[in-house]
Amino acid sequence: MDVATISLGALLITIILSCTSRIHVGFLAISLAWVVGVYIAGLSPNEVMSGFPTRLFLTLAGVTLLFSQAQANGTLDRIARRAVQYCRGNVGIIPIMFFGLAFVLASIGPGNIAATALVAPMAMAVAGQVGIPVFLVAIMVGNGANAGSLSPIAPTGIIVNEIMADVGLAGFELHTYLNNMVAHTVIAFVAYFLLGGWKLLGRYHNAKIAVPDSSESTSTDSSFTQPHLITIGVIFALIIGVVFFGVHIGLGAFSAAIMLSLLRVGDELKAVTIMPWRVIMMVCGVTVLISLLDKTGGLDLFTRLLAGMSTPESATAVIAFSTGFISIYSSTSGVVLPAMLPTVPGLVEQLGNVSPLAIASAMNVGGHLVDVSALSTLGALCMAAAPAGEDTRLLFNKLMAWGLSMTVVGAGVCYLFFTVLKINIG
Repeated sequence: MDVATISLGALLITIILSCTSRIHVGFLAISLAWVVGVYIAGLSPNEVMSGFPTRLFLTLAGVTLLFSQAQANGTLDRIARRAVQYCRGNVGIIPIMFFGLAFVLASIGPGNIAATALVAPMAMAVAGQVGIPVFLVAIMVGNGANAGSLSPIAPTGIIVNEIMADVGLAGFELHTYLNNMVAHTVIAFVAYFLLGGWKLLGRYHNAKIAVPDSSESTSTDSSFTQPHLITIGVIFALIIGVVFFGVHIGLGAFSAAIMLSLLRVGDELKAVTIMPWRVIMMVCGVTVLISLLDKTGGLDLFTRLLAGMSTPESATAVIAFSTGFISIYSSTSGVVLPAMLPTVPGLVEQLGNVSPLAIASAMNVGGHLVDVSALSTLGALCMAAAPAGEDTRLLFNKLMAWGLSMTVVGAGVCYLFFTVLKINIG
């Protein structure tokens, strides 16, 4: 067995164990990269570890540190409670509002997992108080968070854009973000009407609604104090700097986080404890293994296998289905996309008349559309927040059925958008 096949086998083992065990996939990937690279491929340890994405690590650490501070000091909770007030008791508007809130929070920096973790407890609690089906709310929150997940300043967006830049697709950050946003928005609002959301539009709830905060207490207080306003101002300044003045998002976020500490409105020690270190190291570890595959020819072999399942006409559908199916059981941002996106140039070369952006978009959209599955982090967060008395087993079954159906729906959407209509939004 040649080294390319062995290295691809190491990736397969990583994907399988990410689906079937609780072992940390990032650390596993680094270990396998070391064993295969040094003892089979004959590389030096320095050559193996040169694949560690230092730039990506620092960017993710900076962004998550800043928004962990905003979460720790209650700023994000206050934003959520203020948003609930704006619905003015209109029951049908509340699921749409939670979609928008999850989208905005995910887009401005915390990412889809953090946004769902913040919004889901509030959304589920409100749903229980006003009589909205929790399955509908879970779909709206999850798709809203995923709609904003590929923002250029969100963790998943940073991961995807870094990988796409490495394979020759730099400069498509807006396209990537908008393609994913439109797909999730369409799916979410189709679900809203199919699941009876439109029937709620004529209902009003006039009693006060208590919204849980991060301390698991409930409150109706949505006022912003000075620390909250300073935090919002610092985050807004960072976004302006990134969008209009070319400020590096990772280094700028580190500086913004330290500024909050110096102004005594943020506690970086508390923020560090709630940062998603597991996800950060998962992404970095898998990237080390993917780098090894590139060095040993395993990536070329993986590309040929994917190309063998597709034609130029069916590529977007097949790739979206494959990415989505794996993502049901594994981490989309931590495992699936870091493994799939590097194959884009090879797929384009072998398939011929296929847009590399279309292939990458199919991977991104197909992988994320299934993420409200009960086995995915977003779906699990919604289930964990289900109000007392809710049949969580039934909710589990509904979310699993939704995730599985999204593999087929995602394939159809990607085929329609990127092959038939040839949409490159942005």
